[in-house]
Amino acid sequence: MKLSDRRSWLAGALAMAVVAAGASVATSAQAAVTGCQVAYQVSSQWSGGFSANVSLTNLGDPVTSWQLTWSFTAGQTVTQLWNGSVTQSGAQVTVTNAAWNGAIGTGGTASLGFNGSSGATNPVPTDFALNGVPCTGGTSGGGPTTTPPTTTPSSGGGSLPSSFKWSSSGPLIVPKSDANHNLVAVKDASVVRFNGKWHAFLSTVNTAGSYSMEYLDFTDWSQAGSAAQSYLDQTAIGTGYKTAPQVFFFAPQKLWYLVYQVGDNAAYSTNTDISNPAGWSAPHNFYTSEPAIVQQNIGSGFWVDFWVICDSANCYLFSADDNGHIYRSQSSLANFPNGFGNGGNTVIAASDPNKFNMFEADNVYKIDGSNTYLLIVEAIGSDGHRQFRSWTSGSLAGSWTPLTATQSNPFAAVSNVTFSGTPWTNDISSGEAIRSGFDQNMTLSPCHLQYVYQGDDPASAGLPYNSLPWRIGMLTQTNSAC
Repeated sequence: MKLSDRRSWLAGALAMAVVAAGASVATSAQAAVTGCQVAYQVSSQWSGGFSANVSLTNLGDPVTSWQLTWSFTAGQTVTQLWNGSVTQSGAQVTVTNAAWNGAIGTGGTASLGFNGSSGATNPVPTDFALNGVPCTGGTSGGGPTTTPPTTTPSSGGGSLPSSFKWSSSGPLIVPKSDANHNLVAVKDASVVRFNGKWHAFLSTVNTAGSYSMEYLDFTDWSQAGSAAQSYLDQTAIGTGYKTAPQVFFFAPQKLWYLVYQVGDNAAYSTNTDISNPAGWSAPHNFYTSEPAIVQQNIGSGFWVDFWVICDSANCYLFSADDNGHIYRSQSSLANFPNGFGNGGNTVIAASDPNKFNMFEADNVYKIDGSNTYLLIVEAIGSDGHRQFRSWTSGSLAGSWTPLTATQSNPFAAVSNVTFSGTPWTNDISSGEAIRSGFDQNMTLSPCHLQYVYQGDDPASAGLPYNSLPWRIGMLTQTNSAC
């Protein structure tokens, strides 16, 4: 996300149904507050069949094994399932954990997916239950909560491929103006699933080229385009240049964090309730000043796109400079968010002599069920169009090995994305993957990835960057090995 020339071109259209619910599950006769959340997503659909992803988040006490059940309502059947074993009797489906993903800690997530057959209609299933207890939409034994419990990385399976293929939705979220916000673009999406809803934070650009942010929530991506948009410049975050959001729940403090760019620094606001846009605090800077190593290497670029990810001991703040460098600063978990100081321990985590190969919009994720981290960075191809490239590492403080890091083998570009009809964008730009969790560990299932991105109408080529009509869309992986 950028200061004067912030770039993001969004695209989207996704045949997807989402349902979220809470379930109570007793792990012992003396179990305390327990609960879970289930997200069901139809990721693709065709005549007579479909693919769906299911994410089970444990909001209560740890479990060592699980059975998830649901009922189809229109004669659908499961034909192939991964990350578990399945039986089906009529409309009733029972999925039992695999040998490696039965244990789910408090806040942990187990992900599964399947292919199925369907008729003319394919509604979302009903009667979700965990270990025989019906889903209730919240927690039992202690009343509803708005602050989630301590979270842990989810279990998972599968591995990242050596190349990716995607299908794209059409535009899912477009600018909405009011008397005080005459918008031309929405971009830089950060999205989490919590308490049965998607919570999305976006950059906005108005007709004067000024940047701000907004929030919206919805239960199903089909509702994203009609969801009410709350402008965050009307909160304690305030007016002025605020852009490129990242949202996550910091479990040690039981607070939501919104990380974003303010002028030439990285800032954050906190909130106890992600669904309350008025609850965000005023901005606080992470750094007392721009790190010296950034000043020495930024050239004519801009210090942009701040991204926080933590492990069990430390939190790391990544950033880019539009000049071929990805930076990494470090703070202990206990000192977060106050441990970055003047950036004295900031280092160059990755670089490329061609600045366009490692330009901006950096994301870093922990891959479920492994010790692998995934770095995704926006590049500009030789044709001038935006794309993403990727690298992996065994440590957040380690070096990065190319995964899909060339123009001919990108993480995501128009060359490996299929559109329905004429492509609505030539650029796959700034965004974020759909995570398997919502906490500071930034967990990501390697199975059937989805990525929210920005694109714009090819007819707008040649406009000043800050006048480009960015829209938000969704990529769905079509070559998952899971």
